[in-house]
Amino acid sequence: MPSTFRRLGAGAALALALAGCAGPAPTSAPAHEPAPDLVPLHTLAPTVQQDMRYFGSHNFMGRRVAGYEAPRCWLSRPAALALAAVQRDLAPWGLGLKVFDCYRPQAAVDDFVRWGADLTDQRTKAEYYPRVPKSELFARGYIAERSGHSRASTVDLSLVVLDAATARTVLLGAIANGQEIDMGTPFDLFDERSHTDNPTLGVTVRHNRQWLRAVMQRHGWRNLPEEWWHYTLQNEPYPDRYFKRPVR
Repeated sequence: MPSTFRRLGAGAALALALAGCAGPAPTSAPAHEPAPDLVPLHTLAPTVQQDMRYFGSHNFMGRRVAGYEAPRCWLSRPAALALAAVQRDLAPWGLGLKVFDCYRPQAAVDDFVRWGADLTDQRTKAEYYPRVPKSELFARGYIAERSGHSRASTVDLSLVVLDAATARTVLLGAIANGQEIDMGTPFDLFDERSHTDNPTLGVTVRHNRQWLRAVMQRHGWRNLPEEWWHYTLQNEPYPDRYFKRPVR
C-alpha cells in the first residue's frame, strides 16, 4: 500500500506506508558501485501467487502506474530467499502467500505524487480513501516522495488458502480453497482500520493479522504497524539506495 502513511491524532503522528517506509535521502551511487542483485521472485519461489496491482487498474489510482512494464515481482536476492522460506513454512498449514507489490521503481512513486496533486481525479475515493479528503493525502503523509519499496526489500502481501481443512486449524473465519484470508480491509485502504493491531476490529481479523506477522517475523521480516500487508526485510541489503529501473 500502497508507502509511508501517517495519521495524526491524540498528539502523535502515526506512520502509514502508501509509498513505503521513508528512509534516508537517496544519494547518487558511485560509478564503481555494483548494480543491485535483483531477481524475479518466481525463480526462487514459483508457488507464491502474484497479483501485481500497479500493473493493472485494480489499485488506488485506477490505472496502470508508471514504471510497471510487466506484472512481475522483483526483489533483492536476500528478500526473495526470505520470502521463499516463508512460503515453505506455510505449506504444511494449507496456506500460501499472495504478493500485491514488491520492488517499486522511483517512476511509480513520482506517479503517485502526481496523482495525489490532481484533485479532479476522485474515481477511487469510495474504495481506497472514503474517510480522507484527497486534498489532505500529502499533509497526512499518505503520499510521499520516496518509498521503501524502491530499495527492493519491501513487499505487500496477504495469505491465500490452499487446503481449507488444514488452514482452519490455525486461522479463523470462513475459509475456502483459493480465497484470500479475511484481513478486515482491502490492500491499500488509507484508513486506521488498516493498522495491524487496530483494537476496533473483530477477533477473527486481529488473530489472522497477528498469525501472518508471526510467520513473517520468524523469517526476518518486520511489519509496518500501520499496514497489515506491508513487510520489510530486517537486514535489507540496500538500506540507503533507491532504484529507478522499471519492472520488466
